[in-house]
Amino acid sequence: MNYLLKKIGFVFLAGALSLLLISCAHNEQASKPTPTASLYADAAPLDLRLSKWPYPYPVKEFKTSLQGQPASMMYMDVAGLGKQKGVVVLFHGKNFSSDYWAPTIAGLSKAGYRVIAPDQIGFGKSSKPDVAYHFDDLAANTQALLKSLNIQRVSVIANSMGGMVGVRFARLYPQTVQKLVLENPLGLEDYSKDIPPQKNEDLLKLEMAQTETSYRRFLQTYFPVWQPSYEKFVEVYVRVQKGPDYPAYAKTSVLTYQMIAEKPVVNDLPQLKMPVLLVIGQKDRTVFGRRFAPPEAVKSLGNFPELGKKAQATIPNAKLVPIENVGHVPHVEVPDQFVKIVVEFLNSKS
Repeated sequence: MNYLLKKIGFVFLAGALSLLLISCAHNEQASKPTPTASLYADAAPLDLRLSKWPYPYPVKEFKTSLQGQPASMMYMDVAGLGKQKGVVVLFHGKNFSSDYWAPTIAGLSKAGYRVIAPDQIGFGKSSKPDVAYHFDDLAANTQALLKSLNIQRVSVIANSMGGMVGVRFARLYPQTVQKLVLENPLGLEDYSKDIPPQKNEDLLKLEMAQTETSYRRFLQTYFPVWQPSYEKFVEVYVRVQKGPDYPAYAKTSVLTYQMIAEKPVVNDLPQLKMPVLLVIGQKDRTVFGRRFAPPEAVKSLGNFPELGKKAQATIPNAKLVPIENVGHVPHVEVPDQFVKIVVEFLNSKS
């Protein structure tokens, strides 16, 4: 009997030790960081013109040129519903294409506005020639597109880098622009004063070293709260990066970076004569070229609540609408609220 009890005790102890070892091994494995897997490992690569990337409305082509090179400017042309109230042109930001305007297009169309949403040359589905980029050229191509469509007068809604294009467009073609909406635009401060010049080859190295994780982290700085629906902005980039055209895509990104860095538009603001609406997400602290700025400069740059107030005071006929708890892209973050604000402004007699 004693022998049997000792045997049972030994087996129990051995089993307990075995369980303890298994448990320790499991905890040790769990404590190791899990590698971050790509969310798009199985997604097909995209080409330079995003030909397989879906847009919310049919895409049309306008043949033009940039710096003497033939180019195609792709755009969406969406009719207004019901009583026609006019035409609105949308200018997208640097890290986005015209497809991110989908909820704005739908809202404006419902309100009776025809919407023209181009991908500027160098972005989205449009051509990406290896040339120096200038806001004046992008504005001229947009004007040529409107002329081809027999459109004489428009209102403009412009976000981020698109705000800089929109300002130049309004300055160059004041007879075309009835009203201008600037949504968290870049260019409300002169970056050239604080951001040191960068060589193209150095910028290209940084672009080529970009990863899915680093790009997602970069885009997250635009949004106070990252939503799953914003992942599409990461996906399109990663899928281009997987394809053979990524070096050309990265080169274009460098060239358009230089356009923003070297072509400030803040001095154009006092010259805007049309009614201007500033829609400013109050959580936005976007600093163009932040990684290159001295720490003391970063502290003073990108304060959009203050930049909005200064711009309102500078622009002769400007109205400011701040949106609390919203970042750099209000029309994506709070699309219904944004459309309501914009339509009210467009419908007003001012």
